Amino acid sequence: MTENHIYTITKKVKLADSIYLMDVKAPRVAAHCYPGQFIILIADEKGERIPLTICDYDRDEGTVTIVFQALGSSTKLLAEYEVGEAFRDFTGPLGQRSELIDMAREELEKMKVLFVAGGVGTAPVYPQIKWMKEMGYEADCIIGARSKDFVILEDQMKEHAKNLYVTTDDGSYGMKGNVNDAIKYLVNDKKHHYDLIVAIGPMIMMKFVCILTKELGIKTIVSMNPIMVDGTGMCGACRLTIGDEIKFACVDGPEFDGHLVNFDEAMKRLSMYKTKEGKQKLREKEGETHHHQGCECHDE
Repeated sequence: MTENHIYTITKKVKLADSIYLMDVKAPRVAAHCYPGQFIILIADEKGERIPLTICDYDRDEGTVTIVFQALGSSTKLLAEYEVGEAFRDFTGPLGQRSELIDMAREELEKMKVLFVAGGVGTAPVYPQIKWMKEMGYEADCIIGARSKDFVILEDQMKEHAKNLYVTTDDGSYGMKGNVNDAIKYLVNDKKHHYDLIVAIGPMIMMKFVCILTKELGIKTIVSMNPIMVDGTGMCGACRLTIGDEIKFACVDGPEFDGHLVNFDEAMKRLSMYKTKEGKQKLREKEGETHHHQGCECHDE
């Protein structure tokens, strides 16, 4: 599908219906990436830029693991690629690494951390739990999915998490309910104490997790996944309001203090940015703050 053999697929696994895992040969990215960061992939010469959070990496092998759900035309095309084929471009690492990595060892040793993963959000949670275990720390984890068929990376999570809890909306596996039900169970019923919750998943899920954790008084970090185009903040697609500040998920994030994120605005922008008219309205309304640091570039 492409003449560029730098970014070759070395492994492909179907994790669930329309959800795929791939290892991609990208030595320079693998050498510098950390949990929390992402890449932008272009499949072929006509392909769109697809941002994907890094699920894992192997510096020795020079590979980066990505997980994606084949929903739109671009990701469906991605799913057609097989081992041995290659992508045109694989840019990264982009964004800021998880703040856990930069915490002082003394601080991390005292912290009780709970990771909350929703759906495909399990993929970016995995490298953070793996990193913590490798550094000698242990954390609990909740995986939430629609049903048993959509629970992914469970065995890998069990290997690195201190305790793993699975919830399904339909009760077909694990605890019946959503991730908030599991948080309430652990904190209110089991009396577990957590200093930090890291929630990654659909934006609506992260919003309601943050509403709950604010009530519980637990600091919460979320990984924002708005539309990203260039990965440099110039397109304005991933503009967010964090407290009283304007931030861009691709350069300032993707992780932010969940209690400061304006989720309603972010979800509205996500919908508007999908149309040409919506983009224009956002540019007019937001002015210089539409782009990172007042960039004057404009979409065609």
